[in-house]
Amino acid sequence: MATLSYVNVFARDIETLPDFYARLFGLEEIAEQRSAYFRALKTGASLIGFNGPQAYGLLGLEDRTEARGVKLFLTFDVEGPDAVAALTGQAQALGARVIKPAYDTAYGARQAVLADPEDNVFRINAPLAAAATE
Repeated sequence: MATLSYVNVFARDIETLPDFYARLFGLEEIAEQRSAYFRALKTGASLIGFNGPQAYGLLGLEDRTEARGVKLFLTFDVEGPDAVAALTGQAQALGARVIKPAYDTAYGARQAVLADPEDNVFRINAPLAAAATE
């Protein structure tokens, strides 16, 4: 069975975008992986990699630098519905834009959909069942 080790995000600003996620979610950078065009943050079982524009050429993706539309999004699970609200506000203070305010999903979660400072989409999610058992 394969395991997911990294989810990588292309970043226009290799300093600011990883810092946004590190500050918002309390994620730690993996300093030994830092380079002029890469940063990585620990998220638990997998890592988020941030690739600078140079990575398009390194990966043979020069013809895809102008991709349009949402191709993937990150989902961060948090402790409960109150954390969704608090982190949504904190994300806005750090430069994110709310796309869909916190709502209860059909699959038993409370979540908000946002765009980070570079307009990448992410969700802040909390299972409602966890809140019921607290």
